[in-house]
Amino acid sequence: MTIQATTLSDWLNLLEARHPVLIDMGLSRISLVKERLGIQFICPVITVGGTNGKGSTCAMLEAILLQAGYKVGLHTSPHLLRFNERARLGGEMVEDALLLKHFAIVEQARGDISLSYFEFTLLAILHLFMEADLDAVILEVGLGGRLDGVNCIDADVAIVTSVDIDHVSYLGDTREKIGLEKAGIYRSGKTAICSDPQPPASLVQHAESIGADLWLIGRDFNYAGDKQQWNYGGRDQRRNALGYPSLRGANQLLNASAALAALESLRMRLPVGAQEVRTGLVLVDLPGRFQVLPGRPTVVLDVAHNPHAAATLAQNLDNMGFHRYTFAVFGAMHDKDIAGVIAQLGGRIDHWCLTDLPLARAASASELEQQLRQAGVCDGAESSISCFASPAAAYANALSRAAENDRIAVFGSFLTVAGILAAL
Repeated sequence: MTIQATTLSDWLNLLEARHPVLIDMGLSRISLVKERLGIQFICPVITVGGTNGKGSTCAMLEAILLQAGYKVGLHTSPHLLRFNERARLGGEMVEDALLLKHFAIVEQARGDISLSYFEFTLLAILHLFMEADLDAVILEVGLGGRLDGVNCIDADVAIVTSVDIDHVSYLGDTREKIGLEKAGIYRSGKTAICSDPQPPASLVQHAESIGADLWLIGRDFNYAGDKQQWNYGGRDQRRNALGYPSLRGANQLLNASAALAALESLRMRLPVGAQEVRTGLVLVDLPGRFQVLPGRPTVVLDVAHNPHAAATLAQNLDNMGFHRYTFAVFGAMHDKDIAGVIAQLGGRIDHWCLTDLPLARAASASELEQQLRQAGVCDGAESSISCFASPAAAYANALSRAAENDRIAVFGSFLTVAGILAAL
């Protein structure tokens, strides 16, 4: 077919329309086109999977390696505001013109093979990275691991940050089933890291059965700290007197430890000094991960969209100190465990501002309201539920009602947080 797309927006719209199945798991299509493109890397490749914590771990790895003077390529997904967030070179988003060049190359190579939006754009970014003469490549796994497109690449180090219940229809309904899917990114003879304090037996058994070099938190690496600083201890390397990561949240030391374990395993190929680790952790930045906006009332942005992430958000909210009322701006996908998210956060939210989201598989605000009513939330002097057509409208309502000593927590789908960031 003749391609009429000339802008990045045109291309993305075309890809969505041409392969309308949003999640189309499997490696056969992407692997075939990858071979046609000759995609391979001489530099170390780190893949990062897991239920939660992937983005934070990737951001820490990138920040530390950049401080060490390495040229780094980072692919993440999904994006919040601009597609370009998915492709970073040297710490900067890749511009449209360079992306379009590699979109055209993938289009030429795929022939009659139908690629999903994720597969097509991932291949374009991988091809871009291959030609960029990089020192390190960091790839965030999209969904699961075993059948995710990123798994077409054999990584030198593969990290699974956490394993919990999410994407049940694709990955299974138990931690053991999901853990096995996540462990699919591990490779024989290569470093396999898991920073979940309670790794599923299925993950451990799979890593051992394929002969991966498995590093477990609490066994092969760990951390300890006080209010001022923390220390990392690995198999052969210690990092002492580290400042806390600039990313807020209860689990960030688990994520940071996984990043440092990965760097320890690569220390002969990518040596990194102590000061570069300290500076990278202090400077790392990632929007939408317990991001606290300046000013009053206190506003927290967090892409917590499953019960595991919601429990962490609840713990982080508890650690913030007193706020008279907490308003929630909440929107979520229909296939998420909405009741589980509400169960983790319900007692900490006084006023719910629920929002529709601009995606067919999103739950409507009225559906979210039904879940809250079933959970026992009712309207009164100290509590309320309101529904809105957009995140911006829900946020505007919360702002209009919140006093200086109140708090607004924006959470749920990436689209919820993105809607607020776009409106700021």
